Amino acid sequence: MDARLFFGLQPVGGGDVGGEHSRWRLTVRRDVATPNGFLFGGCGLGAGLAALEAATGRPTVWASAQYLSYAAVGDVVDYEVVVVNAGRHVTQARAVARSGGREVLTVNAALGVPHGTLRETWVHRPDVLSPDRCPPRELPPRLAGSILDAVDVRVATGRSLSHLDGTPGSPNSAVWARVPGHREPSAAMLAVFGDYVSGGASQPFGRRTMGRSLDNTLRIVRLVPTEWVLCDIRMHAVFDDYAHGTAFLWSDDGILLAVASQSVSVRFRPSDTSSDGGAPGG
Repeated sequence: MDARLFFGLQPVGGGDVGGEHSRWRLTVRRDVATPNGFLFGGCGLGAGLAALEAATGRPTVWASAQYLSYAAVGDVVDYEVVVVNAGRHVTQARAVARSGGREVLTVNAALGVPHGTLRETWVHRPDVLSPDRCPPRELPPRLAGSILDAVDVRVATGRSLSHLDGTPGSPNSAVWARVPGHREPSAAMLAVFGDYVSGGASQPFGRRTMGRSLDNTLRIVRLVPTEWVLCDIRMHAVFDDYAHGTAFLWSDDGILLAVASQSVSVRFRPSDTSSDGGAPGG
């Protein structure tokens, strides 16, 4: 499945390569939204990256989205891509997403072509069971039909929802994730998985958390075909209700695909019956 098709992203007035500006549009569907009916942050970044790559003709090296407002299910979101500087190897560009006259998010990105031979990886993938041997993520019925239902997630390490009993635990956890039918990874799809960092805050507290992602930053290392992506989540700190964490995104055969990081305004979920679905992994 192509990332643009997954997000429902369409060019407006010739959005493909060529020129310093291009425009793209999507209508927020339930399957790219949070359970409470707003565009999932990772999908917002992913759609922006798909537009940026199409407009520049170059793959993503680095991108960061700042989340400014919300777009609800049924809302139309317009992306405007602006190429700021196109160099020999690297293009600096941004995509601004607006809905109903409001700026919803801004994606700043560097897109570039290979131009060297230095290749080393200094981090290591955790030793976890294969996806077929890991339990599916627990998903309450009220969360069905959202982005949480569109992505197949298996718990590799860490506690499932029913085992969050208030006992503090490790800040590190990992889940396998895939979009069925999507084997060719892209920066756009990895942005969706990178947004699972926010849900990792539940693990060290041992309590379900919910929160609002303030940003989503993605650094692409290498893209290779893979059915599953291992999201190796490491929460670093929380202070004054702002949590910070990183996820290393690995292919199913152990190749580092990308590094994602987030800062999240986080709080404990009042009860398991809350309708808020802000934290995708919690």
